[in-house]
Amino acid sequence: MTTTELSWIATTLTAARPRAVAALLRYFRDLDTAEEGFQEASLRALRHWPDQGPPDDPLAWLILVGRNAALDELRRRHRHDPLPEGDDGDADTGLDPDLAAQLDQSHYRDDVLRLLFVCCHPALPLAQQIALALRIVSGLSVSEIARAFLVGERAMEQRITRAKQRVAAAGLPFDAPGARERGERLAAVGAVVYLLFNEGYAASGGTAHVRAALCEEAIRLARLLCELFPDEPEPAGLCALLLLQHARADARLDADGMVVLLEDQDRTRWHCAAIDEGLALLDAALRQRRIGPYQLQAAIAATHARAPCAADTDWAEIDRLYAGLERLQPSPVVTLNRAVAVAKVRGPEAALAMVETLAQPLSAYFHFHGLRGGLLTQLGRAEDARRAFADALALARTAAEAAHIRLLIDRLDTGGDGTSSNTPHAKDARCSIPS
Repeated sequence: MTTTELSWIATTLTAARPRAVAALLRYFRDLDTAEEGFQEASLRALRHWPDQGPPDDPLAWLILVGRNAALDELRRRHRHDPLPEGDDGDADTGLDPDLAAQLDQSHYRDDVLRLLFVCCHPALPLAQQIALALRIVSGLSVSEIARAFLVGERAMEQRITRAKQRVAAAGLPFDAPGARERGERLAAVGAVVYLLFNEGYAASGGTAHVRAALCEEAIRLARLLCELFPDEPEPAGLCALLLLQHARADARLDADGMVVLLEDQDRTRWHCAAIDEGLALLDAALRQRRIGPYQLQAAIAATHARAPCAADTDWAEIDRLYAGLERLQPSPVVTLNRAVAVAKVRGPEAALAMVETLAQPLSAYFHFHGLRGGLLTQLGRAEDARRAFADALALARTAAEAAHIRLLIDRLDTGGDGTSSNTPHAKDARCSIPS
């Protein structure tokens, strides 16, 4: 199997997973069975697609093969229990044309959003709702979800296991919730869509051929949330934020796969259509005068998008917006992001004072050490900066992130103690944090 074939199949499986698992869950009404069915279908795709070519509808193929594989497994476990009428358990004999045609219509198109609301059941603690949805719906690994929550893998694995056990023990319904229940679960569903996008965005360096699918799926779900809740400003703010962030995707890496900081990006490569859509959604949301966290984050991204060049960025406005976000939704990561704006407005010493207070909660966070190293470099503290960059390097999640940090360390070594004429400018010395 060639690298190109593997890449295409990986992309297809990543994009298909949410809808396929949702459809299988609707059929079996059991989380583990739905996951196992999709995993088996994926293995069979890896075996058959390189030789036989892709099916006309890969998603329908995965759903049907996953369904039949799961039925076959259930038959082995319960040999005396009759299978549903019409199911023979043969997963590889081809697709039923009538069923494939039905699946190709709108039969499964909104299953993912329905499944998100099912996973975000109030019987589960909020953290378990979001973790379960990210695992079941989005297929993120335990380590990826743990990084999103800034906790250890073991703790996250236990959290997801407990959530599954609660779902099974409580017999929670897998039917689509009504309008009132959807409203009650909106915040949790929005958080899942946000974290799904963040995982794709953060991991796109070096694996863009796979992770772009996560970003695009998150944007699709955010658009559906806007349609489902037209009178709520936060879904529109969320969708605007994702569009404005994703608009920069093509400019984030150079031809060699190296990270390009926001202020160094070629803005002609930003996607104007996505920016225009995001700005229109944000303006509509702000007119409702019910400000929420997603609207504030979208407003920060919009400030960058509206600047003709990096030098025209209104950093004072970004500082003000982050201050509002800190009041509305305080977190160490929000404060860390605000420090970037503070460095621009009030200088690196003021920003470093903010960053140093975050050492304990963000000790395992790549961007904390990267930004701290950049600020220390600007202040001429080369040895301290080198240690901070070394900590960041140990936490790099992608080859592009690691290469960027090594470049900063090399420049420190070239510039001696950071006081010579070769001292890197702030734009070179700090690690970019998505804004």
